[in-house]
Order: sequence, then C-alpha cells, then structure tokens
Amino acid sequence: MKTSLLIASVLALGGATMAQAADLNGNWARSDGKARVKIAKCGGDICATNTWIKPGTPSEKTGDVLVMKIEKVAENQYSGSAFDPQRDRSYNIKLDVAENKMTTTGCILGGLLCKGVGWTRIN
Repeated sequence: MKTSLLIASVLALGGATMAQAADLNGNWARSDGKARVKIAKCGGDICATNTWIKPGTPSEKTGDVLVMKIEKVAENQYSGSAFDPQRDRSYNIKLDVAENKMTTTGCILGGLLCKGVGWTRIN
C-alpha cells in the first residue's frame, strides 16, 4: 500500500488540467526516507513513479507506478482515485500540497482503512 499512497501511497486526470495540477509535478521524497517518486503527466493521467527505493524495503521497487485520477477540490487540495497496477489495487486518495510539502492519504474498503504519508519536494 505504500506505493499506492502516492505513492504509497502517490496519485485519467478526472477533469483537472495540467496547469491546475502543476504544483504536484516534480520529485518527492517520502518522509520515512525509504522512497522517492517523480510525479508527472502520463497520457491523460498523472503518475507517481518510484525513482529510488531504499535497499531492503519489502514490496516496493524502482519503476513501480501509481496512476491517479484526481481533481482539484480546494486550494492546494486534490481528491480522486489511484490505481496500483503492480498490486492490482484501487484506492481513494487525497493530496494536500503546501509549497514543498505534501501529504497523501490513501483509503481502501470504502474509507474504513486509511493511511497518510508525508512528502518533501526534492531537486
């Protein structure tokens, strides 16, 4: 589920334009120090692709992708769904972005089980 939280957790574009989602684009490091992702447009979607995984981190690998269908719901907030093709799982996802910090929250089972992950933008 970590990859799916944007990975995890991060996140079709679901109506948001790339200009609206531009603050999501770029490279992000997960707060636990075990993963880095690149968020970018991929076709009509937004994808979070693992660019680095700390050695020994189980169930994640470089190149894993999370495909997000999200839309802007408020200033610096996005909501929608995410699909993790490596695990064949779908999640409800929320993203809160504030300058160089982001929090992703992924939920399964109709929102009964949720997990949040912090991210920091990196160069």
